[in-house]
Amino acid sequence: MTLAIFLVVFAVITLFVILRVSVSRSLRLRSANPQRIEPIDVEAFRNLVNPAENEYLHRQLPSAEFRRVQRERLRAAAAYVRVAGRNATVLVAIGQAALTAGDEKTAEAARQLVDSALLLRRNTTFALLRINLAIAWPALGSSAAPVLSGYERLNGSAMLLGRLQNPAVPVRISSAS
Repeated sequence: MTLAIFLVVFAVITLFVILRVSVSRSLRLRSANPQRIEPIDVEAFRNLVNPAENEYLHRQLPSAEFRRVQRERLRAAAAYVRVAGRNATVLVAIGQAALTAGDEKTAEAARQLVDSALLLRRNTTFALLRINLAIAWPALGSSAAPVLSGYERLNGSAMLLGRLQNPAVPVRISSAS
């Protein structure tokens, strides 16, 4: 009995370490193209994390089919979360570069951008952990809603800084809002 408990605890700890390493690696800035923002389809992301949509699918599909579909939806949500994390990393660098601006409005917009991007990066780490656990155990459920709302705030901060720095060039980090 004690051996079984030990093995379960060891497996959970190992899973946590593997997930933590994979999440931290996925959030690192890619050195090949560090200034590239990849737009996110916010409406599609919103649909994936919508609890009402999950409830509808749970009611309409047989249990085995729902679990399969839910895992596919979770993998898609994880892909959106990873892109949001990479975009936040790029925007931290852009915001930090703009902090030295002589204009007080631009410097304040840069501070807001950096703060929003750092918060989003933290939220993506936790969301990926929850999503990966939900893929393994679909009954746990997963919520990437904080990532979605944080990404929408980040989009607003990026647009404000972009307008202040270069009013002629539109800035968007999402393909729909």
